[in-house]
Amino acid sequence: MKLHKLVLPGVTMIAICYGFARFSFGLLLPDITRDLMMTDSVTGMISSIFYIAYCCTIVLSIVFTTSNGPRVMILSAGLSAFIGLVFMAVSTNPVILSIGVFFAGASTGLVSPPFGAAISLWINEKDQGKANTWINSGTSFGISLSGMGALFLTSDWRLTYMLYAVLALAVFIWNFISIPKGTGTSDTILRKGNLSIKGQKGAAPLISASLMLGFASAAFWTFSRSFLEAAGGYDDWFLSGFWIFIGIMGVLGGFSAIVVEKRGLSFAYKLSGIALSASPVILVYFPSSWLGVYGSAGLFGSSYIFLTGVLLIWGIRVFVSNASLGIGVPFLTLALGQVMGSTLAGLSIEEWGYAITFTLYGGIGFLSFFISPGERKSSYHLEKWGRKVQASYQKE
Repeated sequence: MKLHKLVLPGVTMIAICYGFARFSFGLLLPDITRDLMMTDSVTGMISSIFYIAYCCTIVLSIVFTTSNGPRVMILSAGLSAFIGLVFMAVSTNPVILSIGVFFAGASTGLVSPPFGAAISLWINEKDQGKANTWINSGTSFGISLSGMGALFLTSDWRLTYMLYAVLALAVFIWNFISIPKGTGTSDTILRKGNLSIKGQKGAAPLISASLMLGFASAAFWTFSRSFLEAAGGYDDWFLSGFWIFIGIMGVLGGFSAIVVEKRGLSFAYKLSGIALSASPVILVYFPSSWLGVYGSAGLFGSSYIFLTGVLLIWGIRVFVSNASLGIGVPFLTLALGQVMGSTLAGLSIEEWGYAITFTLYGGIGFLSFFISPGERKSSYHLEKWGRKVQASYQKE
């Protein structure tokens, strides 16, 4: 299968699920909160549903993809994103909004494992690293495009979500046409492997770091635009540009594998963790400076995508015999941390305000510096890791 025939629909599907269905919520949140008359605590709890849905569906997706191939899960993700966007577009109360949020969040869990599997099945081995890099970049493109959409398409958040739903339906149809059925002629074998983490050396630090950094990132994802709007003095162009810049800078996260190869896993992890944790603190101390605000956005966008790449590599090192767990464990625990972080952030903002909350979350993130993945004495070749990342597909 030619590279572009899988990569182009893959990039757009990731962009729809992550950028439009998931992360655009924080961008549109101030208007949603006003129209539905929600408190910050209710907003935080609804936001946590994104991560709860992700936690449920990524487990389902790993197991189903391993057993039955990637096509059904990819199409399920697109359909889930479409349903979620429609429900959010027509929501008139927090309950309907929550249903939409669940389906939107579910799409991100469903879509994560199967594209790695699809690449293993239908893309030549020499092009698989390139394919993964481009498809993963869909998150950054989606975040940027959602910011542009909110800025240029309409000022009405319901109409914006409906337009996103139309795009989601078009991308679903594109993937329905593009994704092959079956496993083709690939010699890749579907294997479930051992799905237990019990007694796995190095699993505890990985889980602790993922939970902590997931918690630390939640306030920024959900409430950063609301914080800036409360600070005052910024128009819609500036606030949408803030979101767009997060997405653009996320592209830099694609260099995580290179940094790990050159400087080691521990260095890359600590660098990204410190950068991620500094982002909300910078926003607190420089809310009236465009340089500080955009610096915080750029630091957060690049470090978050960078960090997910580092956690993925760390997971593959820990669960070297089962790539499903190598991907699933860090991403699942990152999302669990975000479930707790989003809920508590809303309560904290109501009690203490944005500045104290963002400072506390940044401080919690800095504590992750004291967790280390360590380095193995033997050298690792990233191409070998890349082959293991293919969503529990192994060559035999």
